[in-house]
Amino acid sequence: MTEFKALLVSEGASGGFQREVVQRNVEQLPQGELLIRVRYSSLNYKDALSASGNRGVTKAYPHTPGIDAAGVVEASSVAEFAVGDEVIVTGYDLGMNTAGGFGQYIRVPAAWAIKRPQGLPLREAMVLGTAGLTAALCVDKLEQAGVTPESGTVLVTGATGGVGSIAVVLLKQLGYRVAAATGKAEQADFLRGLGADEIVSREELQQGSERPMLKERWAGAVDTVGGDILFNVVKSLRHSGSVACCGLTAGVAFQASVLPFILRGVNLLGVDSVELPLVVKASMWDKLSLQWKLDLSPLCHEIGLTQLPESIERILAGGMVGRILVRLD
Repeated sequence: MTEFKALLVSEGASGGFQREVVQRNVEQLPQGELLIRVRYSSLNYKDALSASGNRGVTKAYPHTPGIDAAGVVEASSVAEFAVGDEVIVTGYDLGMNTAGGFGQYIRVPAAWAIKRPQGLPLREAMVLGTAGLTAALCVDKLEQAGVTPESGTVLVTGATGGVGSIAVVLLKQLGYRVAAATGKAEQADFLRGLGADEIVSREELQQGSERPMLKERWAGAVDTVGGDILFNVVKSLRHSGSVACCGLTAGVAFQASVLPFILRGVNLLGVDSVELPLVVKASMWDKLSLQWKLDLSPLCHEIGLTQLPESIERILAGGMVGRILVRLD
């Protein structure tokens, strides 16, 4: 019987939720074709929601969050994967209602896993994680919609977060002029260090929410926050501009008008990295290992399992900056 360490979130008798690192065994894991020894994971906002008892993310407790995992196959019942293969698992139900990457072992369907691209070590894969995959999908959608470096400035909202910070780095590497929007004025130097050419305050983006149109400003945008800020971004796009939307920290609803769409021909592009077909995920991971390979060391902070509860509190309080890599020794 193989025992391993995992972060377990449990519901207390009074209705509160507790997080602690415990010993588990692989027999407690769900059924699946692959048993994977996890080497690295990462902390995302959805993980923090799961770890705080959010029933919209995780229905039943006790539970181990972690929507990202990178590790080594230890047992396989399918021909596509062999013992010793290094794999990446992100999205689908991992860490939501299936025990996730905050444990040293996971057991998952083979249809959730991709083999690690040759140019992307497991550690780098989890510095990227779902956040990096989502940022890359956003930039790819903007390019497919015709946004180029010559089009003008691209805005990134929530720029100090995981998706936002990686989007800033990627866009800058691809030659774009980048404006980084944040509510953390003290992180301006951090964002400039990632490549931001301009810092925009959250308050500035919130102005004019009652107006149907705003001055044309952005050629494109990566929006990680949603809410009325998203629609203010839509109202500020240049003619034929596009915004890729992937987040909801500022809310799931906004006061909309058709005017920007019919007067400026702008595009609101939805981005999902959870239920995306595996072949599309694999293609984007290949891209991140080759032509879009990034140096993310300036925005990565590495922790162990025992440091997760503190980091979860920080992200829930809005204090997270960059990426949190979780090492599962």
